[in-house]
Amino acid sequence: MKNEAKNSETVTITKAEYDSLKQIESEFNWLKEQLQITKKKTFGSSSERTEQLYEGISLLFNEAELIEDVESKTAEITVEKHTRKKKCSCIDKLPENVETYTVEHELSAEERKCPECGEEMEVIGKKVTKHLEIIPAQVKIREDVYYTYACKKCHENEADTPVVETSQPNPVIKGSFASAEAVAHLMTQKFVMHSPLYRQEQELKQKGIELSRQTMSNWFIAASEQWLEPLYERMKEQLLCESVLHADETTLQVLRTKEKPTAGKSYMWLYRTSGCAEHPVVLYDYQPNRKAENAERFLKDFKGWLHTDGYKAYRGIDDVTIVGCWAHARRKFCEAVEVLPKEQRKGSTAETGLDYCNELYDIETKIKDMSFKDKLKERQEHSKPLLDAFFAWAKTLGNIAPKSKLGKAVYYLTEEESYLRRYIEDGRLEIDNNRAERSIKPFVIGRKNWLFANTPSGAKASATVFSIIETAKENGLEPYAYLKYIFTKAPNLKENEPIEILLPWNAPDACRSKAAHSTE
Repeated sequence: MKNEAKNSETVTITKAEYDSLKQIESEFNWLKEQLQITKKKTFGSSSERTEQLYEGISLLFNEAELIEDVESKTAEITVEKHTRKKKCSCIDKLPENVETYTVEHELSAEERKCPECGEEMEVIGKKVTKHLEIIPAQVKIREDVYYTYACKKCHENEADTPVVETSQPNPVIKGSFASAEAVAHLMTQKFVMHSPLYRQEQELKQKGIELSRQTMSNWFIAASEQWLEPLYERMKEQLLCESVLHADETTLQVLRTKEKPTAGKSYMWLYRTSGCAEHPVVLYDYQPNRKAENAERFLKDFKGWLHTDGYKAYRGIDDVTIVGCWAHARRKFCEAVEVLPKEQRKGSTAETGLDYCNELYDIETKIKDMSFKDKLKERQEHSKPLLDAFFAWAKTLGNIAPKSKLGKAVYYLTEEESYLRRYIEDGRLEIDNNRAERSIKPFVIGRKNWLFANTPSGAKASATVFSIIETAKENGLEPYAYLKYIFTKAPNLKENEPIEILLPWNAPDACRSKAAHSTE
């Protein structure tokens, strides 16, 4: 005790020095958090599932080893006294709904002669093997010939000779050699397979087709303006008649715009139906900025519930009730747990907040198949008391650095309380805005490949095509087949045929995807 007393020192510092030390400590803790976040992004799993929160595996270098491990585990067969492995570890299955053709392999007449007596041998059995064939896209030129007819007898009698021409359907783009199949394929390659136009240009060149990316871009804009935009507007009317919607937005770089002399940040806004809609609709809306007036203009005829992620641009719209997103709240508590050393996580404030979020999600998992009426009842009975306890607990927390991950999580929770509570007010509502995030993800993935749009007209066309394709997918349609159907049917609609027959939920069975058929 005496030695401890001798070694201890009391240092007197000024308040300014004390505040400076606290500032340094706060900055040090913030830097530690950033280091933990960087390590998580580099080496950890992107999943927010709690059981996998700390067990990240990088697929970048270990993909083959991981696949081999999965296959070897699934290929084990247990028999009496020992375990053996199959010779083939393949776990994939050939699909049953793909066109199948048969090639029969027989011996020649000479080979069928019996080597003993010379008589012709008969078939007594057969062995059937199956192989998956993948045939690359074929490029052909279709030459349409339309004949003109006249009456030879009338001509010989020098009478008025009637002339009849074979009717010619309207093309997808007048004055162009583009076909419905070509435009549908190029759009599918870019907006579904995320293949940029320059890459498609190179692929076609290898097949002997000189088709510039500028021509392809012009085709996209022309076909979108003529045939897809009217469908977009009709689907927008359907969307705004719903009582529950989801909204989100993401960035897009447009090189040449009137508003911005240099390449700047524009935005792609997303609006979509919720799970209670009879027909799913997913619409993208290109805008040069992120101002609230864009959402107000798009949603001016909408009245009902709107799921958002907390962006305040949606909150001034008349007759719209905002529903908060618990996925964002939970994500912030996940991040607050991740930045803590492993030995400090158990029982921490961040983990307590995450546990509250997990309990709310557990309730949603249990009631997901219930009717809207029963969901409302269960939420009022079980989720509401848990929400009351969670927010009461959050308000008791003090002395949390506001810039820390935990501070940001608690701030978001308390600031968004009224919006985060909304989902328990109606059984049709959802606990988060993940439905919108899943719908905007295809655009984000595509953006990583083609990076930017050259002009606003190109960005608008992209928004329209994306809307048609994603809505088609949501309704179980195959994008190429549906686009081909539109570009063939739309230019040749009769006067008594409404545009509604082109909507995804009215499309013929030939447009339905094989994946949708196999899951029914």
